[in-house]
Amino acid sequence: MVEVRLESVSKRFGRVVALHEVTLTFEDGSFTAILGPSGSGKTTLLYLIAGIYKPSSGRIYFGDRDVTNMPPNKRNVGLVFQNYALYPHMTVYDNIAFPLRLKKLPRDEIDRRVREVAKLLHIEELLERYPSQLSGGQQQRVAMARALVKQPDVLLLDEPLSNLDALLRIKIRAELKRLQKDLGITTIYVTHDQSEALALADRIVVIDRGRIQQVGTPDEVYARPRNLFVAGFIGSPPANLIPAKIVARSGSACVAIGDTVYCPDKPLSEKLARFQEVIVAFRPEHATLGEEPAENMVSIEAEVYTVETLGKENIVTLLVGATPVKVVVEPSVRPQPGSKLFINVEPEKLMFFDPETELNIEYIEV
Repeated sequence: MVEVRLESVSKRFGRVVALHEVTLTFEDGSFTAILGPSGSGKTTLLYLIAGIYKPSSGRIYFGDRDVTNMPPNKRNVGLVFQNYALYPHMTVYDNIAFPLRLKKLPRDEIDRRVREVAKLLHIEELLERYPSQLSGGQQQRVAMARALVKQPDVLLLDEPLSNLDALLRIKIRAELKRLQKDLGITTIYVTHDQSEALALADRIVVIDRGRIQQVGTPDEVYARPRNLFVAGFIGSPPANLIPAKIVARSGSACVAIGDTVYCPDKPLSEKLARFQEVIVAFRPEHATLGEEPAENMVSIEAEVYTVETLGKENIVTLLVGATPVKVVVEPSVRPQPGSKLFINVEPEKLMFFDPETELNIEYIEV
């Protein structure tokens, strides 16, 4: 177990900057998710920590050790790939034992470790099978066992659940979270699935186009997104984003959202006074629908566009002007397309973003 630290790390492939000036600390024993869309640089970041790539600039530390130019086999990391990368001609036992044989450990030590980790991951009965005889979930466990049998200081996971079906992903991610807590290994988990990141991680690093967008707990990146990218990427469905104008009312800065004018308290009003326009955001699950404006709520008139029925809930898409807005409602709520309703949101659930910098104005100092 070890703290992993990156200091001003960049990675270039020719003219392409895959990672730009990344400074991060992964605390000893923590479970961190690196979350971003395809091409964001998240796997590049993982491979730099593993030693598969060398940084173009910057330094990487494991505790007090500078491992920037150290090869992967000297770093004591366990790496699980998206496709599991099991050797098809080897049994499960031999796949798990392979990294220990490379270290030339005694045969009885190898056997003890293989059987211990197999028991930990509930695959003892699979040790004599070959990868082709295993299900996707079983292969995933074998790949995890092979990474853990080395007793690594750092466990690196590159989208290990993406090849599994939805129900199996939910089952295995619960097992993975328990396993990491029990072992206390510093774990870095790459994913494009924000529900996985929110469910698994102690801390989330949101990355886009090679730049870190936000670092925080799942609650922080969900409730207080630092910028429009994070607001639009986190959540299912993601946050609604509505263009709005700043207007003056009785000497205060207020927000005109469609035909609705909302005048916030003084501290927020003073911040809003710096802008002519803002992007108003709120989560679909933080709004309700009604035929009339609701008391003590910000009520925005909208037209129902469509209703998606998902069993446990419905998602209603409405139009505020030309902007589509989604609201999560009870399965019994099924308004007719074309009807007029009010979207009601508690004032404290609203977020405001600067259209130019795309920053949440909560993070902008007056």
